[in-house]
Amino acid sequence: MRSSLATTFRAALLLGTVALVPATTAALSAVDGRVAPQFGRLFDVYRLVKANYVDQTDDDKLVKGAIDGMLASLDPHSAYLEGSSLDRLRTMIDGNYQGLGLSVVMDEGTVKVVSPMKGSPAEKAGIKPGDYITHLDGKLIYGGDLDDAVNKMRGPPGTSIRLTIYRPGRDGTFDVTVTRATIDLKPVTSQLDGSVGVISVNEFSTNVGRDVYQAIQTLRAQSGNKLTGLILDLRGNPGGELDEAVALSDLFLTKGDIVSQRGRVASENAVWHAETVFPGDAAKGLPIVVLIDAGTASASEIVAGALQDQHRALVMGERSFGKGSVQTMIPLDKDHAVKLTTARYYTPSGHSVQEGGIHPDIRVPQLTDPDARRRNELAERESDLARHLVNEVGIDDKKLENDLKDDPRFKLTADELKAKGIKDFQLWYAEETLKHTGGLPPQAKAAK
Repeated sequence: MRSSLATTFRAALLLGTVALVPATTAALSAVDGRVAPQFGRLFDVYRLVKANYVDQTDDDKLVKGAIDGMLASLDPHSAYLEGSSLDRLRTMIDGNYQGLGLSVVMDEGTVKVVSPMKGSPAEKAGIKPGDYITHLDGKLIYGGDLDDAVNKMRGPPGTSIRLTIYRPGRDGTFDVTVTRATIDLKPVTSQLDGSVGVISVNEFSTNVGRDVYQAIQTLRAQSGNKLTGLILDLRGNPGGELDEAVALSDLFLTKGDIVSQRGRVASENAVWHAETVFPGDAAKGLPIVVLIDAGTASASEIVAGALQDQHRALVMGERSFGKGSVQTMIPLDKDHAVKLTTARYYTPSGHSVQEGGIHPDIRVPQLTDPDARRRNELAERESDLARHLVNEVGIDDKKLENDLKDDPRFKLTADELKAKGIKDFQLWYAEETLKHTGGLPPQAKAAK
């Protein structure tokens, strides 16, 4: 099932690299005066609807529909935000809420899970990216409004709701009961596994770069200053603020470019360089592995692409989502805003990830999840979305199909791995890789 992601739960953060700027008269002056007849036609349709539609119409509904239609005709990521959708954006950036901890979108009338937040009730209940929610407490929600479904899933901590799930690759549906909790948004979490530090970045909200820096210092202290490597886990990270992606990349880079962007308007052309946010390499001397998958998008791809191109980290996992465009958040007033695609971004080598995504240096499937292979085959990436921006140099579809080919190195089943005590094969494989680097950055060792 393929569809647009135009109606989003996480508003500007979902699959977004977002910059915040005010609306300007210069931008408004770019409107071509020759479109006046088109606006006249739009007004004619409005008057026809007002005069002849079978039921009384609401002006606010008609105007919002016209704006939604205009932006939806551009690409999957441009959108009009007001009311609850704008409130959700603010919550996702700065606050917390009471509910299940799910990022969802409307996919052809069905509520689709983009990802459960790490540590949330939804994740603990076993809900997976790509699941479809068909019923809430036994009531069909297909064809309904996304806001209504989200409001029903939210509620007081300690209360429960029964979700009916359809999971691609399985026969039929099944029910999952999830207990609501207060969801404290934690964009960065970390843990020490032996002498390897694992830092998970779940989204790029405010102060992510600073939080990762603090996590590195904490891990050093916990290890007695004997860290032997770092794993930066960007799996399932849908993106967020551009400045935070730059800051996180700059934590580990001491020279060269991080990312560049190019748009139709000259003011959208920019290059971000290392050593502009954080001086030095916060993990100097430590090898780094970056984990990515089909849910790694936009701001996450900026980080993975920068560290890969600058040979600072080994990228491992599955091909990323492939969203290489920048959305600018333009407030219209305190209650309304437009999220508009204004530029494409490029990795330091000049590679656009649009459509093709970031290819891992070592492709590692998630063998501990028995449904993961089938979900990866059906995973919706940028190249599957209606009206997605086309990569300017073109993408060879046959190369993308190589993602689905079996690798003879990975033959163990989920049950066999479980018997060995391996709960997350991709993470385990990254840790094993670091153990065999002898303290050198993985790519440097490979070059010897």
